Amino acid sequence: MILIFDVDGTLIDSVKAHAAAWQTAFSEYGFHFAFDRIRGQIGKGSDELLKEFLSPEDSDRIGEELSDRRAKVFASDHMHTVRPFPGVRELFERIHIDGHQLVLGTSAKGEELESYLKLLGIEGMTDGQTSSDDAERSKPHPDIFEAALAKVPGARPEDALVIGDTPYDAIAARRGGMRPIGVLCGGFSEEQLREAGCVAIFPDVAGILQRYDEIPWSASNN
Repeated sequence: MILIFDVDGTLIDSVKAHAAAWQTAFSEYGFHFAFDRIRGQIGKGSDELLKEFLSPEDSDRIGEELSDRRAKVFASDHMHTVRPFPGVRELFERIHIDGHQLVLGTSAKGEELESYLKLLGIEGMTDGQTSSDDAERSKPHPDIFEAALAKVPGARPEDALVIGDTPYDAIAARRGGMRPIGVLCGGFSEEQLREAGCVAIFPDVAGILQRYDEIPWSASNN
């Protein structure tokens, strides 16, 4: 079995930090949006998130520049505030002991992902990883998870479980023929995750480890 993990909001407590960075970047360009509205879109890649806030004309004009500014604000003002959720390394060790493969599938930028790996202490523990550089379209499109699956030679969508904290993760997994598992630590409700198609829901990564036997390894366990 291949387990594909989202990172932001799933392995790393970073959702509020990303929302704050977006809010600052938007305000610098003259756009003012409520924090909770922005937070509700975290989990999408920049290309999809911007569609929720800017007109097509504004997005074409300043979207890339604004996205780059968000990344700089996050790195300078917020990266130091993010923390790993408990149990990540321990869960990864258990997954490997049981002979499963593990890939990271995230819309984070490459430099952010490298910082996360160090913070989590899981460098060298994955069978592959993707970033926003590996997909033309971001979540809720399936491209990121399809790229993650491709890191395992011969892997099939039906052999993969995708673990994420947002409905966008679940929708992307379903569109790619994979089964999504939800975690509640990113701020979305159990109802929202189930409506998006999650076959199981856990409170967080530590909860997955504690209830490891409840992971739906096959479709018949859903």
